[in-house]
Amino acid sequence: MRDGSPVVIRPIRPDDEPLMVKFHSRLSDRTVYMRYFGSLSLARRTDHERLAAICSCDYVSEMVLVAEGKDSNTGERSILAVGRLNKLEHDKNKTTQTAEAALLVADAQQGLGLGTELLRRLLDVARAEGIHRIVAEMLRDNVAVQAVFKKFGFQLRSIDGGFNEVTGVLDL
Repeated sequence: MRDGSPVVIRPIRPDDEPLMVKFHSRLSDRTVYMRYFGSLSLARRTDHERLAAICSCDYVSEMVLVAEGKDSNTGERSILAVGRLNKLEHDKNKTTQTAEAALLVADAQQGLGLGTELLRRLLDVARAEGIHRIVAEMLRDNVAVQAVFKKFGFQLRSIDGGFNEVTGVLDL
């Protein structure tokens, strides 16, 4: 990270569920709102069935990467950020494979480059998988995540109505 702290970025695994519970417990209400476009309780975010599905992604239709750190005093592992890439089913002609990307960084690690590195790696996965277009939805107020997507050339446009959303599109 920018502060020199070492992290490991890797695909999520089924045994990460307890680490994901701890990760979600450290998120502020604002961070949750910015990612999920509304309030989502800790109980709902850490529901076993939900996390089991996320931690057991199939790596074909979706890829979930985590940034893992270790406490320098205790050696305890923790998830610091999560990046998702989901192939979208609405591609009827199958000539342009589209996927959606999303990032979530714990409050204490925001601004340290984890979102940028996760997105860089998700784009590498997308290219290797033959995905031609990446889309992302974010709130208009979430200027930090908009800046990350802009770094990689995403074209951002506002969507009228609803949650004051911004959609980002990148053709690979």
